[in-house]
Amino acid sequence: MNSIQLWTLLRQLYPVAAFLGGFVWDALTIGQRIRVVDFWRLGAFLLGAALLTLWLARRGARGVAAPVTDQSLRSRCRSLVWQAPYLLLQFFFGGIFSALFILYFKSSGHLGTWLTAAFLGALLIGNEFAGDHYGQRFTLTWALFALNAILLFNFALPHALGSLNPLWFYASTAAGLILTLLLRWLAPGRPGRSGPAWSLAGLLTLAFSFDMIAPVPLVKRQMAVGQEFVQADGNYTLQIERAAWWQWWRDQASTVHVPEGGRLYGVSAVFAPLGVTASLEHRWETHAATGWRLVYRRPFQSTGGRDRGFRGYSWVLNPPPGDWRFIVATQDGRTIDVLRVKVERGAPPREEVRIQDFN
Repeated sequence: MNSIQLWTLLRQLYPVAAFLGGFVWDALTIGQRIRVVDFWRLGAFLLGAALLTLWLARRGARGVAAPVTDQSLRSRCRSLVWQAPYLLLQFFFGGIFSALFILYFKSSGHLGTWLTAAFLGALLIGNEFAGDHYGQRFTLTWALFALNAILLFNFALPHALGSLNPLWFYASTAAGLILTLLLRWLAPGRPGRSGPAWSLAGLLTLAFSFDMIAPVPLVKRQMAVGQEFVQADGNYTLQIERAAWWQWWRDQASTVHVPEGGRLYGVSAVFAPLGVTASLEHRWETHAATGWRLVYRRPFQSTGGRDRGFRGYSWVLNPPPGDWRFIVATQDGRTIDVLRVKVERGAPPREEVRIQDFN
């Protein structure tokens, strides 16, 4: 393999290596808990992206052209220096996308929020192949900067204020859009268009109204339904039925057995960062001919800072056989997670049960 072929191969492998390296790093550093230092780091990335975007706009307004390249080492070095700002901007956006993907995925608990997390994942991968398009197509740059700023502010503002009031979502969305428009106004020549940034802000607002934005910064730790719930010495235990061996993605069986006159308990643990207080609720719903019907709702308060999550429990008495949903949500209607089970009459086989701890 000659030097030209090696150079071409390295350029092709760079996006994949950058994606895998950044994702693994973020998974190791922020995958366990949400810390204030994570927001400072992502804020530094956003600031770096803002300054670099302004610098690229200034270079474009001055009419600085890309160097003519040939096969010489000096020419390749000049080309690398020219490309370096684009690669650095790609790094800043990739760092924010990677962290937000992990944070939003950890906070997702139902199909709508998983779709939003998947959208972030697609952008994360696409960013690694964007290359110098950031400087050549400033409309793309403004759109991605707006998305980064809005999603980061959506996460950071409730964390900083210690409140999950829906008002902060709209305020943080507006703040991210305003910051993007201000940067474009300051950029020499005001390159690109801001229309896609407006569209993204509107799309996120619409997704929020349809409960497709995860209730960040809350994260589900544990969730289960079963019987023989015990609360003693600050510990919760619950008897649950084991999932079949082929249901490797489930923590417990999809069918639960409840004897006549028995109780079906639901226990959840939801993590909230230190200083964040959330109004949560448990909802029990059963499926009828007209759709899902609310049977019982229990509101409660959670206080952040406990690594294993703030715990809550509720129960339904003598649930009739059929399809049930145990839902953990905020009291303003944002879903944290949903556990679907089928209730059948009878006692669970002793060899199929185990005790789950909620410490």
